[in-house]
Amino acid sequence: MAPVNASSTPLARMFPFILAAGLLAITARPATDPDLWWHLRTGQWMVEHHQIPRADQFSFTRNGAPWIAHEWLSELLLFEIWRFTGWGGLIIFSSIVTTAGFMLLFWRCAAPVHWAAAATVLGALASAPAWGVRPQMFTFVLASSWLWLLDRSDNRHWVLAWLPPLFLLWLNLHAGFALGPALLIACLGGLIWEALAGETEWRAVRPQAFRLLLVFLACLALVPLNPNGLELYRYPLDILRSGEMRAFISEWHSPDFHQQGYFPLLLLILGLLIVFSLRQVRPRTRTLVPLLGTLLAAIDAVRHIPIFVLLAVPVVAASFHYRHPSTTVRSPKPSRMKFALIGLVMIMVALFALIEWAKLIRDQGALEARMYPARAVGKLASLPGRKRVFVHYDWGGYLIWKLYPSSSVFVDGRADVYGADLLRNFRAVMELRPAWQQILDEWEIQAVLVPASSATAQALALDPTWRLNYQDSQASLFVRAPRTGGTPEIRTVSQAGLPFIPQNPGPDAKNVSRPDLNLRN
Repeated sequence: MAPVNASSTPLARMFPFILAAGLLAITARPATDPDLWWHLRTGQWMVEHHQIPRADQFSFTRNGAPWIAHEWLSELLLFEIWRFTGWGGLIIFSSIVTTAGFMLLFWRCAAPVHWAAAATVLGALASAPAWGVRPQMFTFVLASSWLWLLDRSDNRHWVLAWLPPLFLLWLNLHAGFALGPALLIACLGGLIWEALAGETEWRAVRPQAFRLLLVFLACLALVPLNPNGLELYRYPLDILRSGEMRAFISEWHSPDFHQQGYFPLLLLILGLLIVFSLRQVRPRTRTLVPLLGTLLAAIDAVRHIPIFVLLAVPVVAASFHYRHPSTTVRSPKPSRMKFALIGLVMIMVALFALIEWAKLIRDQGALEARMYPARAVGKLASLPGRKRVFVHYDWGGYLIWKLYPSSSVFVDGRADVYGADLLRNFRAVMELRPAWQQILDEWEIQAVLVPASSATAQALALDPTWRLNYQDSQASLFVRAPRTGGTPEIRTVSQAGLPFIPQNPGPDAKNVSRPDLNLRN
């Protein structure tokens, strides 16, 4: 449903443009997501080989193993944008796509435009931790489009015909396509619940329920129309059931409301509680069922927050539409001064968006160097031969982008490719668990690139079989020392796998600390 009085006055018609310009500014993010790098390399590989990858090409631990490249169309699109427009094009494109999703959300809010805009901005801030130049932004805008069409299908049944083509595009862009059928089932369940509870007559519910069921079955039939075929039926379920991935990657963790970034999400949830306490604005069950489902998903994992926002914001905004029957509201006539003032605001917000874009584009190189070991990777590139590299999880994609095919990685952001065993092995090395050195030896790893402050870096500095090749405040690069005929130095290792440090260490001894594993997929 469109915002109330959205087009009643010229001033109200100008309001969405101000909102859109503001969203273009606040949704802009630098192109530094840890997974962006291997997405770009995959897109480049497809352009060079004229095919979609079906096996891993980038690691030595899973080289040749089956790989479900469910984001192939996103990766191809992102690489082509980068190839022709550079980092600036990726930053601007991501901002436009994200803003489009929020503008569709704005038009679903049944409230005066200023309240609809305020609720939309709150939703944007609540979902900010999940923003970025990444394929997930396609799932966000397509889920927003999906819900926009569902809202209009109550009165315009023919719009449901757009859902299967939209779904066909979605399932080739990102594995989040599973949200489409899930939302259909949730809405269908809500409709049936309405009829059983007597909220709506079954005679009125039955036609819409039948149409939703047909669309759901049509979407299921379309799933094999992707390069991975029937494999995509099980892929989303495998990801959701992966306990190791959920324990290992921070984006699958619950939001920490002690962090300031999640305060808008807390406000949105409190807003829902207030709405539920107002009987006059109680949402229909067909809205309530998917809303509660996405709320549980958002509390369970940070990456689900944007989808919850798409359901929650219209419900909160609708509470501002309610007025007591005796209340009358007079709309003042707009004056030339108001037109001039709003025009000035539009210009200022648009300039703010352009300045924000320009700033991010200008700082892209500096941000990349601050977040990723650019100098250490440059040093690694100068080493001869093809190298097997044990690299920190968040840096694996960056190494693939910079050094493939001269170097291959132990693991990277494609956690689904590696499985639980390799992820545990990676963590064992990073946390110096028992047999961590054996893992490096068995995989014949030739170089190790880890944070300089990590326990692994400090332990390898004491290991005579490894030589520190490069180090700065950010990263340490170790290479295997040349083998000699002498007897290697014998070291004492504790039961926890930590190198033994004397009670009175010399001035060159280093303390071993545990790394902060803050991983993201």
